Amino acid sequence: MRVLIVEDEPKVARALEDGLRQEGYETVVESSGEGAFFRISTERFDVALLDITLPGRDGLEILRALRRHDLETRVLMLTARDTLEDRVRGLESGADDYLVKPFAFAELVARIRAVQRRGRPVDALHHTVADLDLDRPTRRVTRAGQTVDLTAREFDLLEYLMRFDGQVVSRETLGRDVWGERSRTATLDNVIDVHIARLRRKIDADHAVKLIHTARGVGFTVREETP
Repeated sequence: MRVLIVEDEPKVARALEDGLRQEGYETVVESSGEGAFFRISTERFDVALLDITLPGRDGLEILRALRRHDLETRVLMLTARDTLEDRVRGLESGADDYLVKPFAFAELVARIRAVQRRGRPVDALHHTVADLDLDRPTRRVTRAGQTVDLTAREFDLLEYLMRFDGQVVSRETLGRDVWGERSRTATLDNVIDVHIARLRRKIDADHAVKLIHTARGVGFTVREETP
């Protein structure tokens, strides 16, 4: 399970990171709200631990932005603000849970497990973007009603991108979740780029409306874009 820790106090962030890694979690640390929003928008996390008091935009602003963009990462708010009004504001902004500092680490782990169990969206069996259709059970892909022949890897790559319709998915995330590689390398980046190029030829070449797009220096997305 991947956990994003958004905490601007280095000692607190380091303690959370060390503790969660000992529990078997993969962790990433961000010290600002802007950094957290970029990470969640471009990478896949199971849970985000989001402090409210952050430099620049505070945690509640970031949380509301995440929900406006329909990003469904589970968010556990961590804060020293312990009034009822603060808790209500956090939950109404889209938090899945709220934990007041200081807290016992065992309770934090229990809360993380609880928000993960709580209504996690089930992966769709069918994805559609514009006139591109992907059916997971039959592994059939069509564009404008015409069958698109894909290799097994190309299908898995396309399915992953369509799952996050409109969101940019980083090469690092694709390498980990589609290729099963935990570390990013130049060779793996090249392999991903080759597969993206093949998908473009098969899916977009004969159509005015392009669906596979590159976010330069970041990753790739599938979305409808008029010519």
